[in-house]
Amino acid sequence: MKNLSIRIKITLWFAIALIIVVSLTYTVILSVSNQVFQKAIKENLIDTVENNTDEVEYFSNINEEDLLDDDNYFISYENGFIEVEDDFLEVVNQVFTALYDSSLALLYGENPIAKGTSSVRLSDSVIQTTRVGGVTYYIFDRALKQEGLEGLWLRGVVAETQGKEEMSSISRLSLILLPILVLFAIIGGYLIAVRTLKPIKQISEAASQIGKGDDLKRRIMIGEGTDELHQLADNFNKMFIRLDLSFEKEQQFTSDASHELRTPMSVIMAQCQYTLEKERTAEEYENALSVIQRQARKMSGLINDMLDFTRLNMKTDRYTFESYNLSESVTSLCTDMAIIREKNIELSYGNIEKGIIYTGNKALLGRALTNLISNAYRYGKENGHIVVSLQRNEASVIISVQDDGVGIAEDEQKKVFYRFYQGDNSRGGIGTGLGLSMVEEIVRFHGGRILLESKKDLGSTFTIILPL
Repeated sequence: MKNLSIRIKITLWFAIALIIVVSLTYTVILSVSNQVFQKAIKENLIDTVENNTDEVEYFSNINEEDLLDDDNYFISYENGFIEVEDDFLEVVNQVFTALYDSSLALLYGENPIAKGTSSVRLSDSVIQTTRVGGVTYYIFDRALKQEGLEGLWLRGVVAETQGKEEMSSISRLSLILLPILVLFAIIGGYLIAVRTLKPIKQISEAASQIGKGDDLKRRIMIGEGTDELHQLADNFNKMFIRLDLSFEKEQQFTSDASHELRTPMSVIMAQCQYTLEKERTAEEYENALSVIQRQARKMSGLINDMLDFTRLNMKTDRYTFESYNLSESVTSLCTDMAIIREKNIELSYGNIEKGIIYTGNKALLGRALTNLISNAYRYGKENGHIVVSLQRNEASVIISVQDDGVGIAEDEQKKVFYRFYQGDNSRGGIGTGLGLSMVEEIVRFHGGRILLESKKDLGSTFTIILPL
């Protein structure tokens, strides 16, 4: 079973289920048909006997001419005669009707199992059964109550097997038609399964070709539709789009990282080669080592940032969440960073709401806020200002960092969050270009979002919105 295709498995299960259903249907048909026939036989027995009660009459005297002319049959009884209509002589639908007295003495009629029914007592308007020769017979007695017929009975007898031929016909017809219907249903089910699963085969082939050819731009095309298979194909296409974008981003990230690492490495190699060309003074060696150390630190910072990016993207357990007092954390961080006063810039943080408890990673959020404040210092103007605020509403915690520095041009505002992106000369050349990208990753890691409002030469406001 494991090696069979899905369409064969579906067809087999469908065939098995259909055979079981058809078998049960066949059994039910036979059972119900038999019950219906037995009921019809009993009803026919009762109707025949009831109708024959009108065929028997009593006459106290009768003319000899009537005896000769009449086609009916006359029986001498008591002080008169019993007249039996000639229709009474007929066997109706294999029902035999006979006239008995109260002692079960046969007066007229036919009973093929008279000996077998002699022990069955007379019971008015009640169906009784008896078995004779391995066959079950139904017996129905009717007491005659017309004047002069007191003490006489009509007894009807019919075999249970009266409907045997009809049952045999139904059984034979069912045994012929039902297997044919099952066969056609199985063939139809197989064709439907093939047609239904055809898109899955197309999806599988397309996915295989994409995997073999590393062509993430290829898409699964199975036509228009809204069923589950078309939804599956759409989800695969969306997945390939995300993979393609992710792959392109990773390629770009690798390219940018290589480029960023190549510069300090080139500086280090060039400085080493230059220093080793000939003997240098102690001061020259010290200057060379300072250059090498500065570039090595830059590389170390860049590598650490890239590792942090990787950990954030992989959602590793390294960054666990805990509940802590966010207000105290932000206040403490701002107190420390206010001492920097780079370019004589003043950092104020009086608008921090107290008592805000937040569940997140304290170190990451601290790093995000540090990056924003550091950027505000780096790109601020002499004697400028930085304002940090923390507020809470019903659904979110809002942290904002506002400066009155050089600002960001409108066409660059989206790009500043790209990895390794650095703007014009007034903002470029310092750092690794990963600061704001890291902030965005940290905010996204906490399920939040970051907004930027900025005007060239007027300053910028970064707003972090974290869901509670």
